[in-house]
Amino acid sequence: MATTGNIGVTSENIFPVIKKFLYSDHEIFLREIVSNAIDATQKLKTLASAGEFKGELGDLTIRITTDGGKLIISDRGIGMTAGEIDKYINQIAFSSAEEFLEKYKNDTAAIIGHFGLGFYSSFMVSKKVEIVTKSYREGAVAMKWSCEGSPAYELAETEKEDRGTDIILTIDDENRDFLEKDKITSLLTKYCRFLPVPIAFGKEQEWKDGKYVDKAEDHIVNETQPAWIRKPSDLKDEDYQKFYTDLYPMADEPLFWIHLNVDYPFNLTGILYFPTVKNNLDLHRNKIQLYCNQVFVTDAVEDIVPEFLTLLHGVIDSPDIPLNVSRSYLQSDRNVKKISTHITKKVSDRLEEIFKNDRPQFESKWDSLKLFIQYGMLSDEKFYERAAKFVLLKDTDHKYFTLEEYKKLIQENQTDKEGETIYLYTTSENDQYSYIRTARDKGYSVLVMDGQLDVHAISQLEQKLEKTRFVRVDGDTVDNLIKKSDAGDVKINEDQKMALREIFSSRLPEVDKTEFHITLEAQGEQANPVVLTQSEFMRRMREMSAMQGGMSFYGEMPESYNLVLNTDHRLVKKVLAGSEKACTEKLEPILAEIKGWEARQADLREQQSKKKPEEITETEKEDMTGTDKQLDELRAQRNAVWAGYAAENSVVSQLIDLALLGNGLLKGEALSRFISRSVKLIK
Repeated sequence: MATTGNIGVTSENIFPVIKKFLYSDHEIFLREIVSNAIDATQKLKTLASAGEFKGELGDLTIRITTDGGKLIISDRGIGMTAGEIDKYINQIAFSSAEEFLEKYKNDTAAIIGHFGLGFYSSFMVSKKVEIVTKSYREGAVAMKWSCEGSPAYELAETEKEDRGTDIILTIDDENRDFLEKDKITSLLTKYCRFLPVPIAFGKEQEWKDGKYVDKAEDHIVNETQPAWIRKPSDLKDEDYQKFYTDLYPMADEPLFWIHLNVDYPFNLTGILYFPTVKNNLDLHRNKIQLYCNQVFVTDAVEDIVPEFLTLLHGVIDSPDIPLNVSRSYLQSDRNVKKISTHITKKVSDRLEEIFKNDRPQFESKWDSLKLFIQYGMLSDEKFYERAAKFVLLKDTDHKYFTLEEYKKLIQENQTDKEGETIYLYTTSENDQYSYIRTARDKGYSVLVMDGQLDVHAISQLEQKLEKTRFVRVDGDTVDNLIKKSDAGDVKINEDQKMALREIFSSRLPEVDKTEFHITLEAQGEQANPVVLTQSEFMRRMREMSAMQGGMSFYGEMPESYNLVLNTDHRLVKKVLAGSEKACTEKLEPILAEIKGWEARQADLREQQSKKKPEEITETEKEDMTGTDKQLDELRAQRNAVWAGYAAENSVVSQLIDLALLGNGLLKGEALSRFISRSVKLIK
């Protein structure tokens, strides 16, 4: 005899609530229904192993079928009696539907799972749901429950030959795509790929007579014994690599992997792989898949795994993480924080183990590991402390050193007069080749720091390592990179210094968003005559601003270079001597006038300094303005004489262009002129 009733809720709007608040996640209904079938099957197996079920287990395959507008999920698990249907299906405990609506209106994920509503997710896609079930208990009567999306239901006895449960969903018109084979297959692959009980959907196929035809065998969509639940001792390298290829068919071979197997103080299994990391941090995110008892939950694991570990690939499975994760819930969950800390430790322990046991292999893969390890050190203080033991530095000979090894290597020769150890580095071995060679000729070691995060790593190491400073190899002249003593005196007078500055500055090119400054140093006769250097601080700030939005101020500032003239070099001396010979006659009357007007300017300033601003007369102001203007004109004439000499002196332009060429700043027409001039000079 059929019975009818109302589902035990305090309001009749439970189904509109489910449809409204869970609509964005409506595809999870299949995961929920199949998971229930898995639970029913696993419970039967447990009862059998405990001797409480004495019948034959037989084929426990869960089957997914379609029939017209219906989607059917069938299992041969424990089934349900009428009383169990009433307890587990009809009674949904809500203290107040109104309170529920208000509390969870913005928290979709908290509804399913958190309130035990997994089965009711089926109403998101169905206009009618039926349960045909028969308990495993001896003498059990098969029951049929049906509901059309309202609290009213019908429960009646029915005929069912075998134990287990059939969930029959009559799909509504808006969700007919859930009856399509490809759609069902994609959902089963996404959510049920590694469930522990075989799931059959359709038949295996073969190519015959120009088309695919069904075979007699069921198509099993899942792997019931995935690698992560097996014992590491039972797996070979090929098994780990095959599992990785199954997960990521188009990915390169992984570098290393970690097999997680924790049962206290929480349950956690999984396999994490170190991929071959490219230079795009975002490209590799969301590759770790989170499972709960082999049920796929999400691949957005930022709240479970530290941010830097999201660069890893693989699988994490833990029943201690809520099935339906939301970020706000995870952040307050103690188990999640424990799991995150444990994974970080396991990763660092594994890296240290590989480093200690097989350093050649570790070094051979360092260039791929580097970005990942640096990211971890920059974002996680505890990881930094562990990784400091195995993080490597690579020099221009492509030899690898730990932080401790490298400091011992360079400390004696690369410590400046202030007691700081100077780490020289290059960001491009090709572009900065001449600077590297000069430094190495001096006996210095140069590191290769050409990675995406190196500029940040450098700043971190300067903070962590005592009395340590990093300087790019083209950041100054070789003697100034590591100052052993005070610089030698420039042995020319102020007028000669001014002449050199004006001569060389007049031939400097105009480069967009770039400034050049002339400096003079006595570097010895053997050093280069002209070197182009760049401020370490400003260049580093610009590089960091490219990655950090909050530092855009530095990114907008122009590039600033110093053109350093070596006043000891014969070519610079030759330019200066030539200017004195060619320009003295033209300059004498101009310089004499300048001195006269400068004296006049000094007298006026002294007179006006004794008065308050309001006491200075208009005539005095005009006198000062006229004097300043006259001096500007005379100085422009003086500079024009030097510029005229520079324009005729091919050595000046050649020296400047050589310096620009060494920094990749000589291009286009300027490069063409340099080549032509070089040919003429060779002649």
